[in-house]
Amino acid sequence: MGSFKDIFDTYNWDDTLASIFSKTENDVLRALGNTKRDLEDFKALISPAAKPYLEQMAQLSRQLTKKRFGNTIQMYSPMYLSNECQNICTYCGFSMTNKIPRKTLTDAEILKEVAYIKSKGYDHILLVTGEANRTVGVDYIDNALQLIRSQFANITIEVQPLLQDEYEQLIESGLYAVLVYQETYHRDEYKKHHPKGKKSNFDFRLDTPDRLGKAGIHKIGLGALFGLEDWRADSFFTALHLKYLQKTYWKTKYSISFPRLRPHSGGLEPKVEMTDPGLVQLICAFRLLDEDVELSISTRESEIFRNNIVNLGITSISAESKTNPGGYAVAPESLEQFEISDERPTEEITAMLKSQGLDVVWKDWANNWE
Repeated sequence: MGSFKDIFDTYNWDDTLASIFSKTENDVLRALGNTKRDLEDFKALISPAAKPYLEQMAQLSRQLTKKRFGNTIQMYSPMYLSNECQNICTYCGFSMTNKIPRKTLTDAEILKEVAYIKSKGYDHILLVTGEANRTVGVDYIDNALQLIRSQFANITIEVQPLLQDEYEQLIESGLYAVLVYQETYHRDEYKKHHPKGKKSNFDFRLDTPDRLGKAGIHKIGLGALFGLEDWRADSFFTALHLKYLQKTYWKTKYSISFPRLRPHSGGLEPKVEMTDPGLVQLICAFRLLDEDVELSISTRESEIFRNNIVNLGITSISAESKTNPGGYAVAPESLEQFEISDERPTEEITAMLKSQGLDVVWKDWANNWE
C-alpha cells in the first residue's frame, strides 16, 4: 500500500502556485455554480480572482455549514503537558535553541490542570507537547491518557509523529483524534525552518496521517502554518492531502485548522502575510470544497476576527487557552509556545456564540471508559 507521498511527488510547487494565480473570473463563477466541487474549483476559490466574490462565498459557506452541522459549535480546550523539545524550529517558542525554563507536568499537576478545565465545562481536550521522545514519549502520553480518560468524552493529541503501532497503543488507551500539521508543504522551505531534530525529516512527517489511517484513528486533523510560505499553495496541498486521505481511509473523520504565524520568543516574521480577508476566503473555500470536514479556529486569532467568522463555516473553537505547561492552575515559570490573541474567558466566548444564535456543544458523544 502506498502513501500520500506517491501523489505529492507528482506535483511541483511553482507550477501549482502558477496554476492558482492563473484562475480567472469565469473559473470562480464556475466553481461557485457547481454543487460538487473538485480541487480545480478549490484553486479558483483561493485565487486572487475570487476576492470580489468573498461575500457570495461566505453566504454559501454559511448555508452549507448550517445544513450539515446545524446551529452548533464545538468547544475544546488545549492543555500543554510539556515544553521540552529536541527540535530546532525557527517559528516556535519551544525550539531547542531557546534558553527558556522547561517544564513537564507530573501526574498530580496534570490532574490539577484537568480540574480547572473541567470546572469551565469542557469535555473535549487537546493534549499538546513539544517533540521530545525521551521526556514525553509514547509511555508518558499513554499514562496521561489513562489518567484522564474517564473525565473527557473526547481526547485529542498534538505531539511528535509516531509509528503505526504506537498510535494503536494510544487508541487502546482512549485516544480519539490526532492533529498533525505539515507546517509547510514546500520541501526546501520546510528544511530551512526545521534544520535539526527528528522533525527535519519531511517525508516521515508527510506520511504520518497514513500511519494514523492504518492504525484506525477516529479523526485526523490537518493544516499548514500560514506565513512560512505562500498560503495559497500550502492550502492546495492541504486540500490534496485531505482528499487522498478521505478516499483511502474513508472510515476516519477529518478536520482542518488555520494557524497563522504568531509572535514567540526569538520571533520570525512571516515570509508571506495572510490577511484577514485571505483567511476568510480560505475558510469558505474549504467549506465549499467539503461539506463534511470540521473547521477549527483557535485563540491565535483576534477577538474581532473570531466574532465574525464563527457563523461562516467554523465548527469548533477554543477559548481561554494557555500555551505553556501548567498555565491554567499550576502556573510554573515556563514559556508559552506562542502568544494567543483572543484572551477572553470561556464564559464570555460562550455568551458571544449564543448571542449569534449558536448552540454551544461541550460533548457530542461519550466514550464509556470504565
